[in-house]
Amino acid sequence: MISFIVLLGLRIAHRPPDRKFHFGYHKVESFAALMAAIGMIVIGSIILYHSYQSLIDPHEIKQPLFTMIVLAAAGAVSLHRAFQMRTIANKYNLLSLKTDAKNSIKDGSASVVGFLSVLVATQFGILQADAIGGIIIAGYIFSVSYISLKRSSLILVDAWENPKITELVKKTIEERFNYEKIRVRSVLLRSSGMIAQAEVHVEVDGNKPLTDVELLSLEIEMNIRSKIPYIERVSVVPHSSTLLSKADDSHRRWKAIMFGNRSSKSNKLSCCYY
Repeated sequence: MISFIVLLGLRIAHRPPDRKFHFGYHKVESFAALMAAIGMIVIGSIILYHSYQSLIDPHEIKQPLFTMIVLAAAGAVSLHRAFQMRTIANKYNLLSLKTDAKNSIKDGSASVVGFLSVLVATQFGILQADAIGGIIIAGYIFSVSYISLKRSSLILVDAWENPKITELVKKTIEERFNYEKIRVRSVLLRSSGMIAQAEVHVEVDGNKPLTDVELLSLEIEMNIRSKIPYIERVSVVPHSSTLLSKADDSHRRWKAIMFGNRSSKSNKLSCCYY
């Protein structure tokens, strides 16, 4: 079921932008990871409940040899599948597939724990070992689902967890375009599931022609993409440094007029009205 949710999310996430979703469906991949994490929490809760029932009222395991054979086979298949998915997930940086890979690792680990629990319960007569193994499996499921739930939730609310990338983008622009005397005002980053988006505000010479500013913005965009490949969408917002300096001068003059003429004796504020 979790793999099906991830598959459905990945198929929808690859749809092109349309009238309703102007920025595409990339965040559906993160939403699928969120749903998969919630599903894992439900599964972990059910396993924990049955393990607790078995711990309170232990019972003898019937056909332990057949049980251990099934667990060993399931564990081998799950671990092989998990490492395959993990390789693909790391290659394409897909959170949903990473969640599914962790889920498969959980399946393989659960099979190993279950195998050892059944072995201890049957060979040493400790019937509670089966229930303890189930509790360990449930705890591992909760830990995996918590990490996936946290990461997918942060992506869906446009959080960015790596401040070093922000500094890297700023440093890259200012060093590469030092001859243009560009100053980076702010770098806004957000993850949209499979891709990352950047909005860069820069100050340029206000006397530059519009064509030169547009060409400079395009060069900045290409430079960011070449340095940081997983930032696929870059928006460069130019601001005139000339207009900003004039605005600062006007603001200082306004403050001098409004608050500068203060009588030292009466300590009253004198204002000029136009």
